[in-house]
Formats: sequence, structure tokens, C-alpha cells
Amino acid sequence: MRAGGGLPAGPGAVIVQGEGLGAWIAAQRVRWHKLMPAQQYLLETLGIEPVAEGEAVGPVRRSQDERWNTNLAAARQFHGREGHLRPPRKHVELIDVNGGGEGEQEAVKLGAWLDNTRRRAAKLSPERRAQLAGLGLEWAQEGNA
Repeated sequence: MRAGGGLPAGPGAVIVQGEGLGAWIAAQRVRWHKLMPAQQYLLETLGIEPVAEGEAVGPVRRSQDERWNTNLAAARQFHGREGHLRPPRKHVELIDVNGGGEGEQEAVKLGAWLDNTRRRAAKLSPERRAQLAGLGLEWAQEGNA
């Protein structure tokens, strides 16, 4: 940073638009190999480098938007395959982490997420409600009181 300051190394030190800058930097360092070369270059100009071999890094928390997008990708995948969004509550959907091809998958507890999302429908933004409505999500839980 200019004026001799340093970038935050951990979560909670600097919050920008609800995101911890230190946590974001840690995530970029951990996921360095998934970044585009231009992104890596821009981070290097700020003095941010990938995690060194053997360097201990705490768990990287994902933002709410990242978690939403992961769950939404699982919902889209399930809907594309099954034609509906009514998985059992215990259903786990495996999605490709890197958009396909590299074999790295993430297990998403889709049934529980959809059930919880239905229960919290009033708290969702109109955009998020529209994303799920576009997949035919049934908001009222029939048969569950």
C-alpha cells in the first residue's frame, strides 16, 4: 500500500463492502493456481504472492456470494439433469469446481440448501428469488407443515 502501510494478513483487519480484505487476500494466495495470469500479475504488483510451499495458511472462508453461486450452480446442474428442483433433503450434488475438466469436485448439500432457502424466502433479494424461480423452484412446501 502507499504511504508505507502494509496489506492486511488476516481476516477482520480491513472490511470493504462487507468483505474482509485480509480473508480475500488469503483466498487469492491459496487459490493462486486457479487465477488467470493477468490476475496473478495484478496481485503481484500489489506485493501479493502465492502461498509458499510449507507455509501454514488458515482456512479460507468464502463470501456469501461465492457460497450462493456454488449452491446455485448445483441447483442448475440438478435441474438440468432431473427437470425439477425437488431433491430429497439429504441429497448431495457433486459439481465441478473449476468449471469442468480438471476433475476437482465439490459436494453441495443441495437438498438441505433448497429446503433452508424456501424457509428464508422472505429474506432473499428479488434477484436471488428470480434466479431460483427461473429454475422452477416451488416456494410453498407442500405436505410439510
